[in-house]
Amino acid sequence: MTAGVMSTSPETVIEVDGLRKVYGATVAVDEVSFEVRRGEVFGVIGPNGAGKTTTVECVSGLRVPDAGALRVLGLDPRGDRAHHVRDRVGVQLQQSAVPARLKVREVLWLYASFYENPADPDALLRTLGLMEKRETPYRKLSGGQKQRLSIALALIGNPQIAVLDELTTGLDPQARQETWSLIEAVRDRGVTVLLVTHFMDEAERLCDRLALIDEGRVVAHGTPAEVAERAGGGKRVRFRPSGPFDDALLTALPQVSTVARHGSRVSVTGREDLVNALILTLDRAGIAAHDVELETPGLEDAFIALTRHRASTTSNAEG
Repeated sequence: MTAGVMSTSPETVIEVDGLRKVYGATVAVDEVSFEVRRGEVFGVIGPNGAGKTTTVECVSGLRVPDAGALRVLGLDPRGDRAHHVRDRVGVQLQQSAVPARLKVREVLWLYASFYENPADPDALLRTLGLMEKRETPYRKLSGGQKQRLSIALALIGNPQIAVLDELTTGLDPQARQETWSLIEAVRDRGVTVLLVTHFMDEAERLCDRLALIDEGRVVAHGTPAEVAERAGGGKRVRFRPSGPFDDALLTALPQVSTVARHGSRVSVTGREDLVNALILTLDRAGIAAHDVELETPGLEDAFIALTRHRASTTSNAEG
């Protein structure tokens, strides 16, 4: 989306254009632009401290940006009708404060009282697998059960959009998988989901499209596959050579981008007809390639490649 030009598509439910938020000398969000379509799971991904939470808090009307344009369901979350946005957007924050002794049923009925037309609390408890825990105090819930309750609280107002921030941080693998299934069920109910995460497997599993934010700026956007293909460096071949050879044998090939060694295995990245060029060149040198594995770099590869400067800068600063 071009800065200064807001989309008018009826399928666009969130429009962010040139968003900027500054805290003192720190620029948390700098010219961030993206749009979210009705009925999709849109991911906001990036390293810790990249500006993800600040961005979605501005979208949700919880923070006031210093510059930029925002439209949520056609409304400005900062304007006179901001309460209409809050009524139609459910938010699960990265850290939510719930009284420890309050029971699950009590929490949900309390939140339901904030809305004019809330969802049925008992129906949500059944849908999210919490009916048996409805009389359990919040402090006695497991991590996964607390996240289920967080989703219920985000949905209690019958929202058109659900904002879910770092939903699976700290959960065990089984609880993460269960939470992913719940998010997919939320999307299937017709709710548009704005998902903040720094887990790439989560983004690949759930997101229809995403924006990768680093140091407050969008550095890539599109489907997970598009972002991975754009920044992941093409194909990767791993193999165990039958004998020693000079890396220059492969780096001289136009199809090869990088050659790296990990113990007895060699990892080669490149594009186009990489595998055939690799095998033929090694064969002419009298080297056989054993245990060959072909990979197409995924979102995690793109994440590392596009945010590598941050890690390098941090390492240099610490050193």
